[in-house]
Order: sequence, then structure tokens, then C-alpha cells
Amino acid sequence: MQHSVIHLWSGPRNISTALMYAFAQRNDTQVLDEPLYTHYLDKTGIHHPGREEILRSQNKNGNEVLMEINYAKQIKPVLFCKQMTHHLVDIDLTLLNNSFNILLIRDPAQVLQSYSKIIDKPILNDIGIKQNADLYHFLQENKFHCLVIDSNELLKNPQTKLENICHDCSIRFQPSMLKWKAGSKKEDGNWAKYWYNNVHRSTGFAPFKENKITLTGHLQKIYLESKPYYDFLFSKSLKA
Repeated sequence: MQHSVIHLWSGPRNISTALMYAFAQRNDTQVLDEPLYTHYLDKTGIHHPGREEILRSQNKNGNEVLMEINYAKQIKPVLFCKQMTHHLVDIDLTLLNNSFNILLIRDPAQVLQSYSKIIDKPILNDIGIKQNADLYHFLQENKFHCLVIDSNELLKNPQTKLENICHDCSIRFQPSMLKWKAGSKKEDGNWAKYWYNNVHRSTGFAPFKENKITLTGHLQKIYLESKPYYDFLFSKSLKA
């Protein structure tokens, strides 16, 4: 039986959890929720809600985690790993050579508006867009698989975008990916109670809405720092 590993590389406050739930509905797929989170917290010393509980929940050595993902016997043919790109601290990126890598991006104004409700005064490195650009360049230079998807473009036509993602990852689209039951999921990491309230109320991808966002002060400064990275990646992304 052929096996494949898909890494979804996203920033926070994106629709990455919804995309993880979509893949969890497949009958051939096992999902992992942010397997490098403990590594990130341990390496950076940063404070996130539930930090001590999270530190006890996973292997702190991120390179070992990726090696386990690559070489462990998979329960199902497809292993989908929801990852945060800012978790890539002192990680050997050559470990991604045999995986499918999806870079999920979102307008940083939307990210910052949402993220700042949980983390006070976020900095550029917190939202992952620079790291996503760096990862894109690494994957391209090394001829590793790479597909860039924008969250808003996905929400405009979820089925088409999911079909595109599945085709690019050499798996068949399954219509079951479009719906899930509301509430917490067995796949959730133990940080879900701090971050997943909105997606727990969902039963599928929310309809796309164009929202005008006005940022001021510190958030506006971070937005201006992040926008060139987003604009570059959006130019490389798959459009609706």
C-alpha cells in the first residue's frame, strides 16, 4: 500500500484547523494537529495559553518528530499534518524532501485582527508569513513539492480548491471533506480550548465575506512589515 505525508504549513488564525477537519473526514487519512508545537514552545520560551500542559503532551525534539512522521508505520495511507510555519525553529528542512507541502496563507490584516484577541501585541515572527516565504524559497530551490493556497481563495470555492489540493498531492478528492460535525474533535491538540472555539461551531467551510479591516498603532506596523511577504506568496498561489 502506497503511503504519503502531507504537511499543511500555515500561520495562526487561518482556516488551517478547518482544513485539518476536512482531511479528517477522508476514509484513507490520519491527521496530526501541530506536532511541532511543543518543540516551538520549548525552543523559544514563548508564553502561550496552556503552555505547561502543551509542553507535557509532545516530544520536544522537532527533528525527531519529523523523522517519526517520515518513517513510522502509518495507520492509513495518507498522513495529514497541520503545521504552523513559525514552529520551524532549528528544524532540518531537508526532512521535508519526500512529503507534499501546502503553504496556506491569509491576508495578514485578517490574521492580526484575530490573533491579537488572544496574544497581546504580536510581532512579525508570531504570524508565520515571513517563515512561509522563507519556506517557499527553500522548497523551490531544493525542488521539493510546494503548493501555495490562499485562505480567501479557498473559501470562495471550497470544493474546487480541495479538488486542486488533492490532485496536487496525488490523492482523489472525497466529497466527505466538505462537511463535519460541530464540536471538538478527537484529532484536536490539547490547546483546542484556547484557540478553536469558532471552528468548533462550524460544520463546514464558512462562506467567503469581504471584510474591511482597519488596523492602527502596533498592529498597523506589523501589517506593513508582513504585507510584502504575503503579496509575494499570493502571486505564487492557486487562484479561484
